[in-house]
Amino acid sequence: MILEVLIFLAGLAALSWSADRFVFGASALATNIGVSPMVIGLTIVAMGSSAPEIVVSATASLSNNPDTAVGNAIGSNITNIALVLGITAIIKPLMVSSSTIKRELPVLLAVTLLSVYFLADGHLAFYEGVVLIILFVFSIGGLTWISLHAEKNDPLHSETADEIPRDVPPSKAIFWVILGLIFLPLSAHFMVDSAVHIARYLGMSELLIGLTIIALGTSLPELAACIAGVMKGEDDMVLGNIIGSNIFNILAVLAMPGLLAPSIIDANVASRDMYVMLIVTVLLIVFSFNVRGTRRINRWEGVAFVASYLAYCVFLFI
Repeated sequence: MILEVLIFLAGLAALSWSADRFVFGASALATNIGVSPMVIGLTIVAMGSSAPEIVVSATASLSNNPDTAVGNAIGSNITNIALVLGITAIIKPLMVSSSTIKRELPVLLAVTLLSVYFLADGHLAFYEGVVLIILFVFSIGGLTWISLHAEKNDPLHSETADEIPRDVPPSKAIFWVILGLIFLPLSAHFMVDSAVHIARYLGMSELLIGLTIIALGTSLPELAACIAGVMKGEDDMVLGNIIGSNIFNILAVLAMPGLLAPSIIDANVASRDMYVMLIVTVLLIVFSFNVRGTRRINRWEGVAFVASYLAYCVFLFI
């Protein structure tokens, strides 16, 4: 048991590191060919933050653990909003002033509702995985269009520009992309395999391990990035990363079990977890959206998010 825990922690560390190196290399390559920082921030960086979830979901699906994969997708979205964004808002309230963010929020709600519809029958079919992955491709195009047509004074422009690597030689950027692509699936394999052993030892279901331990583990780097971002005053970029990551979690991460292991899903997904994901998503929109101008996610709203996450976890284990 102790060995499996050590393997899980080592796999998680390697997964986070390789995802970070992949994003660094891909962002540097995109910068070298002239892609704007805002496009990189809304697409490559957002996809990179979802890379651990994508490879973990694919690995779990190929290992015939679709419940773990589905739990990872839903649990990561719940964790990103209720825990990561909640803790970030408690540390420092988030100002939401970007018009780009306000355009992304309805997209997040739409794909969340689509996932609820797909999972409501307790079965994730192959064609549903195909629909999700096609929408994933279209979402990348849509986010690119949004970033290219964003207002010039949108604060997201300067915030993303400050975080994009510059003056990185192409050979170095390619090296980190390749290294990331090698270590991402390798570390995910050890992480998922050890997580399944831990779950069985503790009597936990595959769904529960995906909703909690794996989802929390893959979201910890996002927490560190959000805290660092909000302390530098990059509020809109923090929120943009969370929204983009959650969109990709639904479209790309949830697509993996549909494409690779279509099957009946644990009944708790349809009766409990997908509604929790929908509720926290709606709360995020209510807290963030204000047609009259800027809006702030206050500390008390952050406390409400964290309290809801803790209550959810207690309910799961009870």
